[in-house]
Order: sequence, then C-alpha cells, then structure tokens
Amino acid sequence: MTLILASASASRRAMLEAAGVAFTVCPAAIDERMVEAGLAGHPAAPTAADVARALAEAKAQAVEARGALVLGSDSLVMVDGLRFDKPASREDAARHLRGFSGQTMELHSAAALARSGEVVWSYAALARLQVRELSDAFIEHYLDAEWPAIGHCVGCFRIEGPGVQLFKEIEGDHFTVLGMPLLAVLGALRDLGELES
Repeated sequence: MTLILASASASRRAMLEAAGVAFTVCPAAIDERMVEAGLAGHPAAPTAADVARALAEAKAQAVEARGALVLGSDSLVMVDGLRFDKPASREDAARHLRGFSGQTMELHSAAALARSGEVVWSYAALARLQVRELSDAFIEHYLDAEWPAIGHCVGCFRIEGPGVQLFKEIEGDHFTVLGMPLLAVLGALRDLGELES
C-alpha cells in the first residue's frame, strides 16, 4: 500500500505509525477560508462537521499522488456556538483558554481519502470535552510549559501531554480527540483493500 498523509501534524503521524500503517508525508497547501466560502452557497447552513469534512476532503484532493491514496484530515473546535481556530499568539491562546474555562468544547475531527484527486471516502467524528474552571495562574503556568508547541493545535491542547489537565470529563473516541478518527480510517483502508482484513 502507498498512502500519503497530507498533513504535517506530529499527532497524526504518530497515530499511523503506532497502528503499523506505512505512509509518506506530503502536507497539503490549501486556502481553508476559500474552501469554507464555497460551503456558504449551499441551501442549508453548513455544520461544524460539514466544515471539518470539507477541509479534510480538500486537503486529500490537493496532493498529486499518481494513483496513490491520499489521507487528508482536519479538526475544529466549537465552544458555546463559537468557532475557535488555532491561536495566532500566546496572548490569543490565553484568550481562548479563558473562553473555554468551565465550558464544553465540541471537537470535530474529520478524515478523507482521495485517489487521483477524487474523494473515495470521508468521515467526521465528534468528541465533547468538559473544560474545568481554569484560573489565570494555571493558564499562565500551562502556557509557560506548552507555548509555542500548542500554537498549531486547535483547542490549545495536546491531550497526550499537559493539555489533559484542562479537562474534567471527555466523551468520545480517544483518536478523535488526538485529531483524526483513526478507527474509521483503518476501516476504510480495509474496505478499499489497502489493509488486510
């Protein structure tokens, strides 16, 4: 099997490596705002899951792979009806964390597989993460330890590291929280004959 991961995410690479899936990395370069603008013309307003899925599909389609399967993935966070993107600065991350404090974070993680520019499979999953009350002192201490590493993380956390301290309860698949619905991806690869069943 030749699989190309259209992402520079260390977490997604680690998931595939741990699962024993062979792949190469070729990060996709897409204009995410343009993809989202394309969804605005649909009759029904796109949900957060729709947006995450569309971005994953666009990333999978953006990499020229000469017949190989390309895996695209994307995650987005909603809190109290508001969408939060990756923090632009440490100050932005602190604002996000203050906004998350005591709230339920909805984390939408999507994945898509494309071959020769055509999407052959896509999927979106949801995890709900209950953020505990975060003091300003904790936020500063946390960012001292985790910034700038979390600058590329939607939600300002790495669940496999100190980010787990942000939460008091998590509902959803562990891999979805890590940033890619891995079990569904593995199932799709088996269905497509790319992994042994």
